[in-house]
Amino acid sequence: MLTWPAVRQRASEIAGRIRQRVRPRMVVLGLAGAVVAGTGMVTVEALLRARLGTIEDRVPPALVTRPAAWDGARTAPVTLAPLSGAPAERREPIALAELPDHLIGAVLAVEDQRFVTHHGLDVRRIGGALAANVKAGGIAQGGSTITQQLAKNLFLHAGRTPLRKFREAVMALTLEARHDKDQILEAYLNEIYLGQDGGQAIHGVGAAARFHFGKDARELTLGESAMLAAMIRAPNRLVPSRHPKDARARRDLVLDLMAAQERASGPAVARAKRSRLPTRTHPARTLDARHFRDVVEDELPRGIPSRGAMVHTTLDASLQRAAERAVLAGLARDGLGGAEAALVAIDPRTGEVLALVGGRDYSRSQFNRATEARRQPGSAFKPIVAVAALAPQGDDAPTFTLASVVPDEPLRVTTGQTTWEPVNYDRTYRGDVTFREAMEQSLNVPFARIGMEVGAKEVAATGRRLGITSTLNPVPSLALGSSEVTLLELVRAYGVLAAGGQLASTRTIVGQAVRGAEEVRTTRVTTEAVLDPRVAYLVTSALQGVVSNGTGRALASRGAVAGKTGTSNDWRDAWFVAYTPSLVVGVWVGHDDGRSLQRTGATAALPIVARFLAEGAPRAGRERFEMPAGIVEAATTSGGGWFATCGRPELFLEGTEPSTRGCVDFHLTDWVDDRMVERLERLIEREGARELRRLESVLAREARDWARRLTERQNR
Repeated sequence: MLTWPAVRQRASEIAGRIRQRVRPRMVVLGLAGAVVAGTGMVTVEALLRARLGTIEDRVPPALVTRPAAWDGARTAPVTLAPLSGAPAERREPIALAELPDHLIGAVLAVEDQRFVTHHGLDVRRIGGALAANVKAGGIAQGGSTITQQLAKNLFLHAGRTPLRKFREAVMALTLEARHDKDQILEAYLNEIYLGQDGGQAIHGVGAAARFHFGKDARELTLGESAMLAAMIRAPNRLVPSRHPKDARARRDLVLDLMAAQERASGPAVARAKRSRLPTRTHPARTLDARHFRDVVEDELPRGIPSRGAMVHTTLDASLQRAAERAVLAGLARDGLGGAEAALVAIDPRTGEVLALVGGRDYSRSQFNRATEARRQPGSAFKPIVAVAALAPQGDDAPTFTLASVVPDEPLRVTTGQTTWEPVNYDRTYRGDVTFREAMEQSLNVPFARIGMEVGAKEVAATGRRLGITSTLNPVPSLALGSSEVTLLELVRAYGVLAAGGQLASTRTIVGQAVRGAEEVRTTRVTTEAVLDPRVAYLVTSALQGVVSNGTGRALASRGAVAGKTGTSNDWRDAWFVAYTPSLVVGVWVGHDDGRSLQRTGATAALPIVARFLAEGAPRAGRERFEMPAGIVEAATTSGGGWFATCGRPELFLEGTEPSTRGCVDFHLTDWVDDRMVERLERLIEREGARELRRLESVLAREARDWARRLTERQNR
C-alpha cells in the first residue's frame, strides 16, 4: 500500500525526468506556436464573420397587420406578437443621414470622441482606462471604442474574459478595414441597446426615441439627444421617467462634454439643461393575437429570411382589439366566469381573416377554439338546411319556398332501434308556420321536417359545398346541428351567403416584404361560385328576419344585418353568427369539458357580437344586400293566424311565386267596429290568455272560410 510520502516521492521523480527532457526553448516555442495558432483562428473568425449588412437586415422577422384597415381607412401597420423563436425586440431602422447632428455629436462626445481618427482601437483611451482601473483596483472605466462595442453587440457575448476582448479587438480592426466610418456609426446607432419596452428589448436610437419621447428620432431636440446618449452606459438605470435625478445628472454631463468638445454652443447647452425630462414612456402599439399568429405560422411560405422580413397579415388592428375586449367583457358576465369563448371575423369577399380570438387567455391555454375545437352548432346550422331546401333541384322547382307552410306539431322518428323526438326550445307547438317563421323563431320541429323532406345526405352535401370540411353525419338530427364543426368553418359557410354565393378561400397572409423594398404579394384572392346567388339572397332575407323579428332582435337597430343564433343540446354550446355584405363575425361560448353553459346563443354569444360590432365596426349594417335578378316579391295567404293578412309580401325565385288570383288584401279593422273591439278587449281581460288563443283560432278559421267563399264566387 502506497503512503503519502511515497506518492510525493514518485511524483517528484517523474517531474525531474520531464525537466531533463523538456528544454526552456521548447516551452517558449510551444507557447509562441499556440499564440500564433490562436491569433490565426481569431483572425479567420473575424474575416468570416465581421461584416455589416444593411440596417434592415438586423430586424427580426415580424408579423404586421394589413396595410390598410378593413373599411378602407388609412392606418399604419401594427406589429403582432413575434414569431415563435424570433427575438422579442423593438427596432426602428433609420439612416445616419436622417439623424440630427446633435444626436451624433452627443454619442461621440460621451462614447468615443476620437472615433473619426482611430482605426478601431483607441490606444490613448485604452491606456487611460488601464491606469484608472489599476488605481481603482477593479473595472472603473472601459476603453472600448464604438467599433469595438459594435463588434461585441453583433458577434460576441458580453463576458469580460481576455480571449473575448482579444476577439473583439480583431473584429473591430476587421470592421474598420472593410467599412467606412459612416457605415459603422450607422450600424452602431441602430444596434445599441437602450432599455426595455415590456418584454421587448429596445435596440437603436429610432426605437428608443419613439419609446422614451414619443417622437421620431429625426425630431429629437439637443436635450433629448443628450439624454439618449447618456443612457447608453446604463439604459435601465437611467430611464428618465423612472430615475429622473440620475438621468438628469448624466444628461447634463453629456451636454458639458459636448460644450467642451465644441459639438454644441454654450447657450444651446444652457437651454438644453433647462429642458424637462419626459415623465412617461410610449409603449409600442402591438397586438397580442397569438392564436392568430399560430395560424399564420402554419401557413408561412418556406424561405422566410431570419432577419429583415416583414409579413403583412390580413388582421385588422381595430377589429382585433374590439374582438379581444368583447370576448373578455362577455365572459365577465354573471354565470360565464369559468367558460371559454372564441371569435372569428372575416371579409366574405376575399376570405381574409380580420380578427381571431381563440380563447380568453393564451398564456393559460394555447388551444385555438376558433380553428381547432369542433362543437355542435345547434340551430346555427339551420341556414345550411335552408340553402338545401330553397335551392332548385336541377330543372325542378325547389322543395320549399319561404312561404311554404310547415307543421309545428309533435314529431317522432324511428331509425332502427333509435327513436328521435325533436322539440322546440320552449317545448310548445304553434301549429302551421311558414318557412320564414320557422327560421325567425328558430323552431326545431319544423326544421327537422324540412331536413327530412330534403334528405340528410343532401343537407350534408350542401354543408360541404359551402366550405365545411368536418364530418357531417347524414342523419335526421343533422338538420338541427348535431354534427360538430369549427367556428371558422361555420363563419366561412355564412360568408358564402354574404358574398352572394361565392366561397372565398381562407386567407391570413396578404404578402411578404423585405424591409426597405416594395412588398411582394405571396397570396391572392381565390373564390369559387358554389351557390345560386338567388338562393343566397332568399336565405339572407330570412336571416335578416331573425335579427329584425326573431331570436337576434338585440341587433335590430344596426340596419342591414343578417344573423342566426345557435344552442346545442343541454345548453353546452352557445353560438351567434352575423353578417353584412363585407363582414362576417361568429362567436362560440362554452366549456372545454362540455359542461352545460345554461345559456342560449342569444344570451351568451350574441352580446359579444353586438359589442364587437359597436366598438370595431360601427358602420357595419349601412350596406344593403343587393337583390339579384330572378327574385320576385309576391303576395301570399298562407300562415300567420288571425294577425296575417291576405297579401302579405314574400320573396320567391321567379316562377315559384303563387298565383294572386282571388287574393284580397284585408285587415281585421276593416270589418270590426270600435264597439266590437271594446267587447273583445273586455272578454280577453276577463278570460285571459286561453280565451285569446281560442279567439285567434276562431277568427283565423272564419277568415279562411271567408276568403275561400270569395274566391269561389269570383271563379264562377
